[in-house]
Amino acid sequence: MQPKKQNKLICVGRWVVVGVMMLAGVSIVQPKIVKAESCPNLRVVFARGSGGERWEDRNYLEFKSTIEEKLKTVNLKYEFIDLDYPAVGVGLDNLDVALGALFGAGEAYEFGESVNTGVNNLSTMINGGACPETKYVIGGYSQGAMVVSKALNRLNPNRVIYAATFGDPKIYLPEGAGIIPAACKGENLSDYRMYVPDCQAYKGLLGAYIPYEPENYTSKLGTWCNKMDIFCSSHFNISNHVSYVADGLYEDASRVIFNKVTAAFGLENHLTSPHDTAFLIDSTGSMSGLIDGYKAEAMRLAAETLNAGGRVALYDYRDLADPYEPVPHCDFENCTLEIFQNELNKIVADGGGDEPESLLSSSLKMMKTLNWKYGSTKSLVVLTDAGFLAPDRDGVTLNDVVALSKKIDPVNFYIITGSDVAPEYSDLAKMTGGMVVTNFDELNLLTDYIMERYDSLPRVEEMEDVLERPTLEILSSEPKSETEVKINFKTNGEKTLVILNDVILGVTEETEITINGMAGGENIINLVPVAGDLKGDNVSLMLGGYGSGEISDFSVPKAPNTGRQ
Repeated sequence: MQPKKQNKLICVGRWVVVGVMMLAGVSIVQPKIVKAESCPNLRVVFARGSGGERWEDRNYLEFKSTIEEKLKTVNLKYEFIDLDYPAVGVGLDNLDVALGALFGAGEAYEFGESVNTGVNNLSTMINGGACPETKYVIGGYSQGAMVVSKALNRLNPNRVIYAATFGDPKIYLPEGAGIIPAACKGENLSDYRMYVPDCQAYKGLLGAYIPYEPENYTSKLGTWCNKMDIFCSSHFNISNHVSYVADGLYEDASRVIFNKVTAAFGLENHLTSPHDTAFLIDSTGSMSGLIDGYKAEAMRLAAETLNAGGRVALYDYRDLADPYEPVPHCDFENCTLEIFQNELNKIVADGGGDEPESLLSSSLKMMKTLNWKYGSTKSLVVLTDAGFLAPDRDGVTLNDVVALSKKIDPVNFYIITGSDVAPEYSDLAKMTGGMVVTNFDELNLLTDYIMERYDSLPRVEEMEDVLERPTLEILSSEPKSETEVKINFKTNGEKTLVILNDVILGVTEETEITINGMAGGENIINLVPVAGDLKGDNVSLMLGGYGSGEISDFSVPKAPNTGRQ
């Protein structure tokens, strides 16, 4: 007998259980016959997250607007589609971290059908006979990300230019596994890892699609996971899951997507990134023979940055022992080209007499003082003829400077200096993603390089001190009846998140739990240990043959298999 649909929240001891909250109908998109002349060159399709209203969901609207702004610059016929599928959602918004409001979504059966409907509709659209020359970009957020990542094996890769997932609960990043993950050292990063700063991110909260990148999708897939997103990172933070718009991740993805689109259609890409370019000039006396030439190139780079809609700032520095503190001449908020030129002319090479100089302290102070714009390409251009004190006179180290550079976005250091001291700067340039230029002939090339590049957000944040994630071990599972099972486990976490199939049941502080009313057939129970805001890897228990599907005190109908088929 098919279980009846219920709306209830059951609290038993310290158990909080999310019952069935909201149901949605299931529909299949029927292919339409479209005349060839009405077919666009490109369709951009987005699958919204749980509970999102079609055509009005904020994630869809942001995905659309950031890409459309760039597509308007090229001669291409395109259209945007908010994928027709239920995106079943919920209305409950409590639990410890408001889990019910985001994913643990209605009945498992409805949620599974919602995902599968999205997969079927997307496959019908892309693989259908209508508009055979049209190419596709596809994206999805949360539940919609599952639709996209699950559908890839069923889609014709020749018609897909790029697929982007955001906050995917089925993410898979093998470089995040282990006590000291390779990702924490910046090694073995998956090529589809576009922005997943958490180096311990491994599998999604609801498991993983393995492989995550199917054959024929190399360089056609990218995933974005906000820093502490509960569904795709190693953390237990809900606010990061709902802030993909506010944190500019769709803007970041739109640049990657636009590059893929223009390359696929053989179009010129004149996209410019907002630039924040800061200049830090060594003004000691030994610079007198070089400073005029350096100033000329600084002016050219400043003018190009400002003309492209970017911002510039100007400081000069010497040695803290002179004594001489770094001087702010103008910052990102007030530095027009006229002000920049006037302030640049005021910088006179004087003083000094000894080497090296206080670059580390000056650059650290400059980076802390400036208001860097989120999502901009960030450059710090150093003009000097001397080496630098390491550590500096106030104790600032090279690692301090590099760490702040990476934390900001990063800030790439470009050092213009003489060949005799250039080797001293190689580590600083390499560790911040910049370069060293050693002669005037290279200055024009450096300016062109800085202006032509754009930065995506950092793929991963490297960590020396990796956080110890909680662990969990299942000790036993004992059937109590046809529809219930008792599970004993041990964990060093503070609480445990319990998931049945693809539905979040709730959190418990107990280590012995009984789950009632499981549907007949195969059930998958995932236990996720949590300590503070850090969660450990899922521990799965597969239970087959339980129950007849009859409702007991609490029932969650079985979800269809959400793994790749």
